[in-house]
Amino acid sequence: MSTDSKLPSPTPIAIPPTRGGGGVTLSVHESGTGPAVVFCHGFPDLAYAWRHQVAATAAAGYRAIAPDQRGYGASSCPSEVEAYGLTQLTGDLVGLLDRLEIERAVFVGHDWGGFVVWAMPVLHPDRVAGVAALCTPYMPFPSVEIHAALVDGDIERQYVAWFQLPGVAEAAMDSKVETIFSRIFRGGVPTEVVMRAAFASGKLNMNPFLDPETLPVMGEPIGTPSDMQHYCDVYGRTGFRGGINWYRNIDRNAREHSGVGNEPLTLPCLMLTAEWDPALSPALAESMKERCSDLEMHMVEKAGHWAQQEHPEIVTGRLLDWLPRVYGQ
Repeated sequence: MSTDSKLPSPTPIAIPPTRGGGGVTLSVHESGTGPAVVFCHGFPDLAYAWRHQVAATAAAGYRAIAPDQRGYGASSCPSEVEAYGLTQLTGDLVGLLDRLEIERAVFVGHDWGGFVVWAMPVLHPDRVAGVAALCTPYMPFPSVEIHAALVDGDIERQYVAWFQLPGVAEAAMDSKVETIFSRIFRGGVPTEVVMRAAFASGKLNMNPFLDPETLPVMGEPIGTPSDMQHYCDVYGRTGFRGGINWYRNIDRNAREHSGVGNEPLTLPCLMLTAEWDPALSPALAESMKERCSDLEMHMVEKAGHWAQQEHPEIVTGRLLDWLPRVYGQ
C-alpha cells in the first residue's frame, strides 16, 4: 500500500572521527521535537524506507531522525572495504548524536540496519534508551562460510557469499538498477511460493541480484511509481558498492565484536517479525527471549521483507505503542 508520507529535506552533517566511526558526512532527514528516535535502513535501501514512520513518529511528539548511512545515497562512500565494519557504522551513530546534542536515543533498524542497532547497546550502552528492529533479530550474523554451505559452495547462488568477491557484484548489478528494484521491491507472498521459485532450477538459488531479469514477478509493487523512481534515480547515481561493502565485513565483525548477538540485553527491546519474509523468517527471532529480558515481540501478518513500506500503519502503530513505555511517558 502507499500513502503520501514524505521525508523532510536532508541536511548534510559532518561526523568527526569518534569511537572508530565518523570522518564522513551523513545525509540526515529530521523532523519533530522530543525524545529522539533514530531510524536505520538496510540493503539495498535508503532512509527513504522510513518515510511513513518518520512522519508519524514526529507527529506523535518525538524527534525522528533518519540518515542515509555511510555508503548510501547522498552520504559519504569511503573507498576502503574496512571502512564499513560495525565499529565504523555504530561510531557514525554516536557521532550523529553528538552533533545533534542528543544524549540517548531509541534506535530502530531494518535488515542490515537491524544488525547495527542491535550492536549499539553492546558497543555504546550509554547512548541507547531502547532498540526496535523489523525483521532482523538479535543474533550473531551468520558467517560467510555458513552462507556458502547453503548452496554447497556454489557462491553465485548465494548473494552474501557472492558479495565477497572483490568488485564482482557491483560490476554486475550497477547496470541493472531498474530491473533489480522492480523485482525485489514487492509485497509478501506465502513463503512456500517463494521457496518453489527458489528451487525452480532444481538447485537452491539464493541470489536475486546476479540475474534479476530471470526472477519471477511475485507480490504487488511496494509504494508508488514515484517511490520506485526515487530508488532507481539514487542507485543509478551511486551504484551498490557502498552497501555491498557492509557484507564484506561480516566475518571481521564476528572476530572483533563477538558479544554482539550473544551478550544479554536488559534495556527495552521491540522485535517485529514479518510472516512471509524469506530472508529473515520469524523463527530466527524465537531465541531472543533467552537473551533479551525486556522484550516485546509481534508478527506483522502477511508481510514480506519490506514490511515498513508494505504495511506502514501496522509497523508504525506497534512502534508508537511501545515508545512511551521506553521513555516513561
